[in-house]
Amino acid sequence: MKPSESEPLTVDPAPDTLRYVVILKIGGSELDDEAFLFGLVQAVKSLQRDGKSPIVVHGGGKTIADYQKRLGLETRFIEGLRVTDNESLDVAEMVLSGLLNKRIVRRFVNENVRAIGISGVDDGTVYVEKMWHPLGDLGRVGEIQEVDTGLLTVLLEAGIVPVISPISFGAFDGLSYNVNADYVATAIAATLGAIKLIFISNVPGVLIAGRVVRGITADQCEEWIAEGSISGGMVPKVRSAVEAVRRGVMQAVITNLAGVQEDGGTGIISAG
Repeated sequence: MKPSESEPLTVDPAPDTLRYVVILKIGGSELDDEAFLFGLVQAVKSLQRDGKSPIVVHGGGKTIADYQKRLGLETRFIEGLRVTDNESLDVAEMVLSGLLNKRIVRRFVNENVRAIGISGVDDGTVYVEKMWHPLGDLGRVGEIQEVDTGLLTVLLEAGIVPVISPISFGAFDGLSYNVNADYVATAIAATLGAIKLIFISNVPGVLIAGRVVRGITADQCEEWIAEGSISGGMVPKVRSAVEAVRRGVMQAVITNLAGVQEDGGTGIISAG
């Protein structure tokens, strides 16, 4: 529950605005690439021309690690989850909600696309509790409890693209928490009832024997992960896509920027 008793900001949504929401989740490693940012803008413009309402959720783990190294801070992980102490949280918030978030927004605005950068903290959009892990203390890492779509609704109604950093708001202590961007994208997509959640990769989809698979069930995903046909950085993307479908998102897709415009990629067609 939220710490405030005040009513969340709400508006009566126009049918065509919230009925066709598409979430684009992008990683942080591509955000130094001007060609990627240009392609992202074109993909968003393409969605808007098709009557869709895009939202961008971004990560930034590589840049966070770079700045931690510059500042002499140790980067630690527990089962793939970044340990975030107070100093590391300051770096994560600076990088995600500041440097990278504004880099994306600036590119959109330069290309005449209305965009506003926010984080899960702004207007209490993403409320979290501290995530507990049996193998150790993750520090200021949050587990999502609630998404308030009030601010997002207002922005979408105004034709503005929300660009969202995954730094989120502690429901009980009022502190900022670092959250995996895949989880934030999935939670927002499920709460808004998005028609599609697209995990943008550097490949055109899930490749099996060198070819893009157009559709996979959840059971097939786990089988291919177990046998090693799906491996490396594709594993968390596939599992996040499966979770999105299980939470009610109409379609979860893994593709590259070209696939967004061409309606390509690999879709999770059943939670299995």
